[in-house]
Amino acid sequence: MIQLRDTQPADLPLFFEHQRDSVAVAMVGFRSRDRATFDHHWATLLANRLVLTKTLVVDDVVAGHVVSWLSDARREVGYWIGRAFWGRGIATAALNAFLRIETTRPLYAGVARHNIGSIRVLQKCGFAMTSSEEKRDDSHLLFVLR
Repeated sequence: MIQLRDTQPADLPLFFEHQRDSVAVAMVGFRSRDRATFDHHWATLLANRLVLTKTLVVDDVVAGHVVSWLSDARREVGYWIGRAFWGRGIATAALNAFLRIETTRPLYAGVARHNIGSIRVLQKCGFAMTSSEEKRDDSHLLFVLR
């Protein structure tokens, strides 16, 4: 069973390990954070009332998280799923569940151009690629849910 619940400080050590997974880091196209930077980042997220964070739990095991935030006057969403949970439809189910909570539209999501799995998750959840003028940069694409 897949559930989303409020993120707790006890979830953060696992999130830290997820973002250190070299295969996952290569998929997202950015570097993992060191412990101090990670802790500061998450403290900032959890303290910001404009940020919505949910922990993904699969069969009573923390599997990842889904987050939405305001960036450059756009509401964005992102997620990170532990590699042990890839390829089972969990990311799609988690994002769909999150989209019932985060109802802001349009909602944007950036994804590494080479991350075919995440692109498919976004498409299955109703996101479409924005025009080339709106793209994030040469290595990342920008998707929108209207």
